Amino acid sequence: MKTLIQKLLTLVGGIVLVLLLIVFLSIGPLPWNNTSASFADIDEHFRYGSIGGESTNGLPYWVWKVLPTMFADKLPGEGYQSLGFMQEPGRDLPIGFAKSKVNGLEVVTQNCATCHVGQVRTSPNSKPLFVSTMPSHNVDLGGYIQFLRDVAVDPHFNAQEMMPYIEASGANLNPLEKLLYRFVAIPQTKDALMIQGNRLSFMDRQSPYGPGRVDTFTPYKTLRFNFPKDKLADSELQGISDYPPVWKQRARDGMQLHWDGNNDSVDERNKSAALALVQPTTINFASIHRVRDWLFDVPPPKYPFPIDAELATQGKTLYENSCASCHAFGGTKTGTIEPIAEIGTDRGRLDSYTPELAANQYALFAGITYQGEDQRFTHFRKTDGYANLPLDGVWLRAPYLHNGSVPTLWDLLQKPSDRPTTFYRGNDLYVPDKVGFATDVAAENGKRYFPYDTRLPSNGNGGHLYGTELSAADKKALLEYLKGI
Repeated sequence: MKTLIQKLLTLVGGIVLVLLLIVFLSIGPLPWNNTSASFADIDEHFRYGSIGGESTNGLPYWVWKVLPTMFADKLPGEGYQSLGFMQEPGRDLPIGFAKSKVNGLEVVTQNCATCHVGQVRTSPNSKPLFVSTMPSHNVDLGGYIQFLRDVAVDPHFNAQEMMPYIEASGANLNPLEKLLYRFVAIPQTKDALMIQGNRLSFMDRQSPYGPGRVDTFTPYKTLRFNFPKDKLADSELQGISDYPPVWKQRARDGMQLHWDGNNDSVDERNKSAALALVQPTTINFASIHRVRDWLFDVPPPKYPFPIDAELATQGKTLYENSCASCHAFGGTKTGTIEPIAEIGTDRGRLDSYTPELAANQYALFAGITYQGEDQRFTHFRKTDGYANLPLDGVWLRAPYLHNGSVPTLWDLLQKPSDRPTTFYRGNDLYVPDKVGFATDVAAENGKRYFPYDTRLPSNGNGGHLYGTELSAADKKALLEYLKGI
């Protein structure tokens, strides 16, 4: 009799849980169960705070947590760090990820720091320094996207096989949360990742991104505007470019922004970048504007090595005579477009941004206001070249050119035929003499670096001949000055 009663109680308890789950899902989001990751310290917020997207782009925390263990064969090494994501001591998530809560379940989203925090070693045995606002030259975002595409289609991605991994990872889920994960979170995440992976299948036709690079606008076409992925022209797929720095933004407002100068509004540029990670209707404007206000006046990090003052003085004269008009704040051409016929660099990024895309972008944020201001895009346009950008903090921007095809500033001052054809990207060891990161090491301490080949589509290292005719002595003097600007 006791056994029968226990079975009945178990059955009734199961029915009650299922009914609770149905009620929970039918009434929709519960505001008191929703949180958005936010931090008092602005740099901490930049690295770990949410910019929105929890309800549409968030991955359930425990699903995200166990993916590297459950699908270790699909990563180049151990965990998300094998893709270059940076892990600070004592932190649960890598830099660039935020943990918030939707309907009581924790979810993981990405933020600006994914592409705009990098790491630097000043000597082979030193610990890496994590530097906010510099390009994330070590993060392989393309590899992360591909990892999510691969796991989504794996038959082992199912609740029955994933739940034991979640429980073994320390998840202390209550009965309702277990039901949510088993019947909602896991299957819905798999479906969402499969849909996203299918819309990003154009990546199979592209050169590998490698660390520090991303295709900024092609995903817009298929994810935001439903452009037919199979009908994208080959020329549209060659826009893979380096992450830019984001310091000192106030001085840049009004300049032609993005590599091809397709927008002159810092606010629109910021919202455009955020839409790589969130939907227009779920962007957190308060967080985006808070980060913007900080970035307006954040200075670039100072060069950490000694500078030869006498040599730098000689270099300053060379810079003012040969470079300042295009690259100094207040220069006559700084922040303007240099026609592709003049600059002669790889045109892939320029061609990938089409008039059709620009026209579609004007529909983004239509009807959405924040603090009484219309958020609709109005500044995007197609250009015929690349923007002349200020060079503040140029020592931290390696590799160089918009596609990161030239490893160091010294190499950039050489004729294209003398620049490296192949080199390795992703190393954080700084090389002061050439002004750039180490590029001649294929692997180190079990970590493999990315082989960059300038002969592949979108990877060309030609053009930008300015300074290539200088003498070797003048080039060294110029570099010495550039280290400190």
